[in-house]
Order: sequence, then C-alpha cells, then structure tokens
Amino acid sequence: MNRLSIKTALLSLVVFALSACTSDFDAMNTDPNNPSNISPQFLLPTVIETSIDRYWGGRTRFERLNLDGTMLWMQYLARNIYSNEGDNYGVSPAFNDNNWAAFHTQGLTNAQRIITLSKEGGAQPNPNYEGVALVMRSWIFSLLTDMWGAVPYSEALKGTAEEPIYKPTYDSQEAVYAGLLNDLKLANEKLNPSGPAISGDILYNNNILAWKRFANSLRLRLANRQAAKKPAESKAIMAEILGDPAKFPVFTANTDNATLRHTATLPSNNEWHQVIIQEGRTDWNISKTLVDKLTALNDTRLAAFAQPVNGRFEGVPNGLPDAIATTYLGRASTLSTSFTRPDAPSVVMTYAELQFILAEAALDGDITGDAQKFFEDGIRASFAQFGATMPANYLTTIGAVTKEKLMEQKWIALFGQGVEAWTEYRRTGLPVLPPKDNQALFENDGVLPTRLRYPTTEEALNKENMTKGMQLNGGANDFKSKLWWAEK
Repeated sequence: MNRLSIKTALLSLVVFALSACTSDFDAMNTDPNNPSNISPQFLLPTVIETSIDRYWGGRTRFERLNLDGTMLWMQYLARNIYSNEGDNYGVSPAFNDNNWAAFHTQGLTNAQRIITLSKEGGAQPNPNYEGVALVMRSWIFSLLTDMWGAVPYSEALKGTAEEPIYKPTYDSQEAVYAGLLNDLKLANEKLNPSGPAISGDILYNNNILAWKRFANSLRLRLANRQAAKKPAESKAIMAEILGDPAKFPVFTANTDNATLRHTATLPSNNEWHQVIIQEGRTDWNISKTLVDKLTALNDTRLAAFAQPVNGRFEGVPNGLPDAIATTYLGRASTLSTSFTRPDAPSVVMTYAELQFILAEAALDGDITGDAQKFFEDGIRASFAQFGATMPANYLTTIGAVTKEKLMEQKWIALFGQGVEAWTEYRRTGLPVLPPKDNQALFENDGVLPTRLRYPTTEEALNKENMTKGMQLNGGANDFKSKLWWAEK
C-alpha cells in the first residue's frame, strides 16, 4: 500500500474511531467493514506525518509554526510583507491555539493509541510498535514543553481512560524532561531489530535499528539541554549511552538522520512547497543576518539555502514595516529550490546536530572526548547534509572550538529546523544576533519570544491547571518568561 493510500485509509478509520460508540453490540449488529480497532500500521504514518508537518511548517496562514515563527525569530528568513505575522514578534491567537491542538490531537493521541494497542496485554502486542510510538510521543512532548514550558504530562492523554481525566494538571518542565528521558530509555529497551516486524513507518522504512539510534540520540539531546540544571544526572545519562554503543546505538552518519522524505503527491508533499509554490506565497526572503554571516565565512552552504538574484545574495533585515520591506521584493534572495521542491525532506534530527551536542558536552566536561574533533565532524556532516563543498581552508578559518563558535555553527547547521534553533538560542543566548535594524518595529517590547502563550482553549476549559502551569514557569502567560533550562 503506498503512502497516499495508507493516509487516505487511515483518515476514514480515525473519523470512525473518534465518533464510534463504545457500547457492546450484539454480533449481528457489528459491521465488519467498519473496524473499531485501528491497527498500528495505519496509525503510525499519521502520527509521523502530521506531527513532522506541523513542526516543519504547517500550511495554514496564521499558524505556520516554522515559517511564521521560529525561522523568522532565528533570522534565517525575513518577511517582505505582513511583518506583523511573526517577523515583528507578533502572532495571532491561532498560532498558539492550533499548534497546541494539532500536536495533541493528531500526534500524541494517536501515538498513545499505538502504545495501548501494542503493549504487553494490548489488543495487538508488538514491542517494536510500542517502542516507535514511545519515541514519537517523547519527541512531540519535548516540542510542547520546549515551546510552552510546563505542560500536562503525567495526566495527559487520559480522556478515554477507565477513570478519565478531562482537566489534566500541568507538570514542570523539569518533571517532563525526567519523564521523557525515562521513556526514551524504555523505548530503546522495547526496540528489537530481531523482533516482530512493523509496517507503515514512513520515517525509517520499518528499520528498528534506525529507531534505536534516533531514541538514544534524542535522549542525548535532552540530557545535554538540561545539563546546566541537572549536571550529575545528565552526565550519568550520557555516560550510560556513550559507554555501551551496542546497547545504546546512536547516529553515526548522515544516513541515520531522522528525515521525513516527502512525495510529490498531495497531501504528502513538503509543507514549504505547498505554501510557497502551490499557493504562490512570496512573503519570505532570506534574512540579512544569515547572508551576512555566511558571506563573511565564505560558507558555501549559503548557495544551498538561498537563491542568488543577479548573481549575488542579498538578505532582508528582520522586523521591517511593510512599506520598507516590500522594496526588497524581487531583489532579495529567496529560499533555494532544494527546500521548496514537493519532495524536499523535513528534518527532525541529524548526525551533525549530535556531533555538536557531543562537542558541547566535551567542552563543558560532561563527557570525555575531543571537543574539537566533535566540532569539526559536525561541520563536515552539515556541509555534506546540504550537498555543499566545504572550502579547503574553512576549518582553519573557524579555528579552535569555543562555546560561541560551536553554537554559531550549530545555528547554521539547523537551517530549516527553526524550532530547534530557537530552543538552543533561548537556552544559551547564542549565537549572538546583530543589533536590530534602526528601521525595524517590534512588538513584545522588542524581546525575542522566549515561549508561546498557552492557548485560549486551556484558559476556557482548564484554567485552574493552566494557572498552575504559569506559576511553574515563574511568570505570566506571555512571550517573555524564560524556561527552566535557560542558562542566562
């Protein structure tokens, strides 16, 4: 069954499942053509595609998480019109409401269904489905807590439990991280390349070893992210993983990258292709910050990210009012076609990122190893990932690794992954972004957003617990409260 037909079949099944009554019926009244139990093979592609699509972009105006939020805030892209749709730090309520809802209803709910079905004692036990769903659930929860801070976790996804919880309490970000680190370790234990087969895996083509590598690499990401707050625990987790590569395999090459390879056919085409090419939106140019930095470094990845105009690359300053920003339309660089093809990949985590994680951990003394080698291996992997030839003197030009150089190179390597770059910037305050253009006009008192606001639906339906979440975050429900792992 091809990917489109899987998705079409799944959507009809999910609609039925969400609306079906759970009462017992006499066998003669059971319709065999409308199953009440959906197999994991049909749930899995929707968990993967809807969640990664939402993370990578989203195609609906006013809620495009990456294009209208983090890619602008991290100054990879800039707006040439409608700067109040993200570039000036202003977003609509739909940005908060619909991203929150989609990650929960399309991603987490279906991942939990797979876990319930495939766990020991479930209707269709299979530890490999359970392990894969644990990885996806952990990744989605990590996005939620890294965007909002405290979120429902321990009581989440229990609306259909025997004793349902419709108003889940909020857990601190520290508690969520502890749960995710444990869940990823459990996922590694569940995943067995010699175990039962799975199908419907559009991320790794049913390769269980690849999922183990992703689980452990993601666990290293989270351990490193919390290392400044929980150094002893993070060091122990890193030592456990890196000390036993047979038990805890991690990414070893770009071929291990967690990358969703899209098709040229709706609805599985790349989100940026849909918005920019299919819908003809020309609102985005490459940011002047990115162009200036890569030009100064003679970094050939610029040609992989952007299209030149009249033989040269020109960027747009972020936050310009429309009357000024529109003057760049037609003369400033736009996204490379390698990012706007219908089958362009959506990237979740890479070998390059893992090398930068290890470089930072070695630099901070959290692991043993050569920080310079990890750093340079990360740079090489990034050039290769984007199909760019690294200049012969590039590593010499960059020189010895420092935290500042490391985070700058990580920022470059995370191009496209605006959410991750935004999280790393909020954690470390790096890379150092240039002063704002003197013509730019920003909302949020000029503060680059530090989190997303809780959605209006939570305020209406779960206000008491949402208020607890605000208290756990230590601030108001705004774009300015720093999250738990912030080092500065």
